[in-house]
Amino acid sequence: QVQLVESGGGLVQPGESLRLSCAASRSIFGINAMGWYRQAPGKQRDVVATISSGGSTYYADSVKGRFTISRDNAKNTVNLQMDSLKPEDTAVYYCKAVVAGQYYWGQGTQVTVSS
Repeated sequence: QVQLVESGGGLVQPGESLRLSCAASRSIFGINAMGWYRQAPGKQRDVVATISSGGSTYYADSVKGRFTISRDNAKNTVNLQMDSLKPEDTAVYYCKAVVAGQYYWGQGTQVTVSS
């Protein structure tokens, strides 16, 4: 079992950057699959980026080249650096971990990109 807490969301203008952080309540060293998902109003929750324990990453096409996911096993965090933000990136961003086949989600953090 693991609790996840996201932070770092906010209101930014198009083209600006934000860094999201997901803090886990336990060591993430043994957690293979962790990632960031987002849900815009009226839409389903979609994957943004994932990272394995070995550092392999996956990005949704819409964020490739703009977002970077990383994990810090020493600090038990998974981070999402978001650059060149667009209005269509506006959503609630959630952190997810898969532990022994169970899915764990954080409470989400709001990201709003607007001029």
